[in-house]
Amino acid sequence: MRFIDAQPGDPVIRGLSHQLDEDRCTLRWQWPEGIQAVYIGRAFDILADDAGEGGASAPSDSPSDKLRLYTRNEYKANNGYHERIESVGRVVYTVYASVTEQGEAVLFRQPDGANRAVFSTGKARVTVSIREKGGWLQKFKTVEIRVMTEVPIPKEALCYVKKQGGYPAHKEDGTVYPFVMDFAAGKNVLPAIEVGKNDYVRLFFTDGKKYGQLYELVQGR
Repeated sequence: MRFIDAQPGDPVIRGLSHQLDEDRCTLRWQWPEGIQAVYIGRAFDILADDAGEGGASAPSDSPSDKLRLYTRNEYKANNGYHERIESVGRVVYTVYASVTEQGEAVLFRQPDGANRAVFSTGKARVTVSIREKGGWLQKFKTVEIRVMTEVPIPKEALCYVKKQGGYPAHKEDGTVYPFVMDFAAGKNVLPAIEVGKNDYVRLFFTDGKKYGQLYELVQGR
């Protein structure tokens, strides 16, 4: 299997659309003349929104073990391509027109992105719990941050903000600190940090507009 960039006159996918019915996704597209099979790739991509809904950013080559062969006859029999999606977040489907040359499958990349469907299946819930430990007479206290998330989250999506005298109300309301490790799906207990007795910490999105489309951040104490 190999990829090549589609040139004028090459068979390409047009009219790709998607439909969501609860956890069931249906894809439909216009088949190029003479093409009897396509390869379909699916990925969960939190950065897909950079290109907008159905964005046209250039697709990347997908490993063959992550691509599914789908024939024109299957498409006709099923009136499209159907798949169940059990995860939440941004989903990217890519449909590659394919021909066989000397026994090898050749897949056509489309830099215009017309063979891609990008959409969201909902926001993943991220619950944050912050615990403080320290005595009245101590100058410092320890803060333990726990993050419970339904899906993996890159470290770039979140930051914590420290403010003296009260809890910060937003990202700019204090001193911003990045995280150094990604968050795995499930419970994440971070190493305790030491702050001043009158310092308070909360978590925020590094980019609320971008990551707020993907995750629902629930603050706790």
